[in-house]
Amino acid sequence: MAEEDRAPPARGKEVVPGREEVPEELRSRRDAMLERDLLDRGISDPEVMRAMARVRRDRFLPADLRIHSFDDTPLRIGCGQTISQPYIVAYMTEALEVEAGMKVLEIGTGSGYQAAVLAEMGAEVFSIERFEDLSYAAEAVLDELGYGENVTLRVDDGTLGWPEEAPFPRIIVTAAGPRVPEALAGQLAEGGRMVIPVGEVRGEQHLLLVTKEEGKLLERELLEVRFVPLMGREGY
Repeated sequence: MAEEDRAPPARGKEVVPGREEVPEELRSRRDAMLERDLLDRGISDPEVMRAMARVRRDRFLPADLRIHSFDDTPLRIGCGQTISQPYIVAYMTEALEVEAGMKVLEIGTGSGYQAAVLAEMGAEVFSIERFEDLSYAAEAVLDELGYGENVTLRVDDGTLGWPEEAPFPRIIVTAAGPRVPEALAGQLAEGGRMVIPVGEVRGEQHLLLVTKEEGKLLERELLEVRFVPLMGREGY
């Protein structure tokens, strides 16, 4: 649920064509997003690009905001939450290095868009949201678009993870906490990867790549970001 990013641009690869189901009036905006906001800024994984082209971001937004579906900006989805800008979704997904059939724990379902991108890539997604209204709305859209079989939703405190389904080879967190929650660190599989924003609510935040090697966590800063706060026992 990013509000902004400050990553440097990069240029230069071929655009992956998307599904024709995107309404005609949004198609040119979708194509511009793929090239200008993703490829030109360094997103290069073909599977990520294919998923970003195929998943209809417009379906995960309130009707009055759908004209802005493929703008590279976060948009409100209710409950004080936002849907992340396309670049951030693609960047985090690429950093996660998801493979088909892989279990992914997502903290912060929001509108369901990130879960749909992961499901489009063949992941088995377990997603936790603290707001019932958002979770139910996301479930309805995910089912309508055919992603329901790949996404299991729960309304709960995401900072505590999903113990009965652990360990997870991949974990993605879409809100910024003061630190990496111990529960999530414990549920990350050996050799796994976690992408999570960490920082102050209205101050400096950084997107971290967390890996686990021989039981130890290694953290690497990826870029400066701005996310809504991660609420819960191990958050704010």
